[in-house]
Amino acid sequence: MNEPRRWLPGWPTLLLGLLVGAVLPLVAPIYYLHLATEVLILGLLATSFNLLFGGTGLLSFGQAAFFATGAYAAAFVLKGVAASMPLALLAGLLSGAVTSLIVGVLSVRRNEIYFAMLTLAFGQLFAVVFLQAYRITGGADGIAGVPRPRLGLAAFGINLAPTLNYYLFTLLVVAAVLWTLWRVSRSPLGLTLAAIRENPSRTAYLGISTRRYRLVAFTIAGAFSGLAGALFAPFQGTVVPDFASWVMSAEPVLMTLLGGMGTIFGPLVGAFVIVGLESYLSTGFAIGSFRFGPEWFTVLNGVIFVVCVLAFRRGIVGEITQWWASRR
Repeated sequence: MNEPRRWLPGWPTLLLGLLVGAVLPLVAPIYYLHLATEVLILGLLATSFNLLFGGTGLLSFGQAAFFATGAYAAAFVLKGVAASMPLALLAGLLSGAVTSLIVGVLSVRRNEIYFAMLTLAFGQLFAVVFLQAYRITGGADGIAGVPRPRLGLAAFGINLAPTLNYYLFTLLVVAAVLWTLWRVSRSPLGLTLAAIRENPSRTAYLGISTRRYRLVAFTIAGAFSGLAGALFAPFQGTVVPDFASWVMSAEPVLMTLLGGMGTIFGPLVGAFVIVGLESYLSTGFAIGSFRFGPEWFTVLNGVIFVVCVLAFRRGIVGEITQWWASRR
């Protein structure tokens, strides 16, 4: 029952991370702030997946469906309802929660590989719906021109269009979500989820409805995935059906395994490594007469996955935490 302590210390660690993020604009050019914003958003997606995988042991390959649902909901709000970022984030959060609740009711009845295959199938179903519903979603063209509105009153609001302002706004939102998830991990709900992950049969024998608690965790994870999508839509300026693809669903899995399952900062560290490698390979590099380009990114992802599964199962943050604990 001490497992949630793997999520690292609470507000001091989060405050330190927030301060480091706030100092970054003082030393980094705009391009790196753009990459940092992407790391924060995809790290939030991976963290929501980590609540489910690290908290209950359920491997979901459908988180991108809720991510895309939140992105489309935010785009509809910003382009057709009101230029309000809080309203767009709320729409993404609620749409992710509702869709994950529906999918969860049909999926949490199964365990392990059957659950993973069901979520993968639902994710692909969402991708096809977004692609075929051309009059609503724009089909393969998606929804373009998603704005970054002002935050607050018109006269005293903050313009989120500049990269710096949107980065700081994203940093605050992600920090608030991380603190919330840390509190959840240490709450009775988090302790119950840890018990279900370690021994679902014994937990059920105690009279606890494992299916109900898994559904709650699945819904919370889907809600925050939708919130990440709502942040991603104005960041990219466009929303396309590929946001719901199985490739997008695989990214939070890889980020969590690389950074550390069951840790609060592990998915963010994994997102930092993956996004950084993708950015580095986008320009390509050469070793002797052999040149590596963007097409090698998928191969590198596969190599990282194999290494993590075979020899690095705690991830970066998990290994550091274990080393520090052994030193103490």
